[in-house]
Amino acid sequence: MFVERLPDEGPGGQHTEVSVINTVDTSHEDMIHDAQMDYYGTRLATCSSDRSVKIFDVRNGGQILIADLRGHEGPVWQVAWAHPMYGNILASCSYDRKVIIWKEENGTWEKTHEHTGHDSSVNSVCWAPHDYGLILACGSSDGAISLLTYTGEGQWEVKKINNAHTIGCNAVSWAPAVVPGSLIDQPSGQKPNYIKKFASGGCDNLVKLWKEEEDGQWKEEQKLEAHSDWVRDVAWAPSIGLPTSTIASCSQDGRVFIWTCDDASGNTWSPKLLHKFNDVVWHVSWSITANILAVSGGDNKVTLWKESVDGQWVCISDVNKGQGSVSTSVTEGQQNEQ
Repeated sequence: MFVERLPDEGPGGQHTEVSVINTVDTSHEDMIHDAQMDYYGTRLATCSSDRSVKIFDVRNGGQILIADLRGHEGPVWQVAWAHPMYGNILASCSYDRKVIIWKEENGTWEKTHEHTGHDSSVNSVCWAPHDYGLILACGSSDGAISLLTYTGEGQWEVKKINNAHTIGCNAVSWAPAVVPGSLIDQPSGQKPNYIKKFASGGCDNLVKLWKEEEDGQWKEEQKLEAHSDWVRDVAWAPSIGLPTSTIASCSQDGRVFIWTCDDASGNTWSPKLLHKFNDVVWHVSWSITANILAVSGGDNKVTLWKESVDGQWVCISDVNKGQGSVSTSVTEGQQNEQ
């Protein structure tokens, strides 16, 4: 697998080349399902059908295997790093119905918690914004979403949303801990009133938005309907406090939608088709500034997309996975079927 640097904007709004900055030989014995950099970009976690989770030090273009974590009994679908203010913590989820939380203590990685509350494959794990504490959302093929909250002294509290998605939940993604419009409206020095929210995608072809009520229970806030097949991934875009909230979703139907909400109540979401691909789209991921979306699919390509001034989504590059070949386009006319 390889690590890719996103393009910088060059003169006149044109984009410089996307550069493949590092290739990592993971020595996994089967397909790699996920790869995540930590907060500082110095460590890479990978997981595979070989049932292992691996952590590499990738500083200065190197690749030193730090840990080979064994504890799952089936393919491991996803890994997620917690914010470093809580230490070096990594969550993983698997076909074996388990979520494992790993922690580094004195240079050694060990299992710190195992969640076995699902009846089927756990497909997605996502840490909440660090402002809320250590909270992990987990989506499962049993249709449920569980929320694990660290309460101190090695204890985790579990809340479960049963029947969140009929047939199964494939993806979860937290809303940023930034109130929409706060960059403009927030009186200085006043602590914002955070409301915990996350998005999920499922086998019912739906994206759903969930909100924590004042009594601590989770309630479905919105159903977003546009896909015609299983929703494979959702990604709530980072925010700096502008009035618009944005979510990307992708599906078995080959389509990627960008959902936007401009009203403060969060009730009206509008979908815009980013692109219709010729194959399943597995993952969508935002850059930290939320202006570039990475899309990966069954055609074994990663494409990068950016919204142009007139609101159209433009493909600015595509990279063939595992080959390192890169092409970039700077005009809308070059949006090829990927």
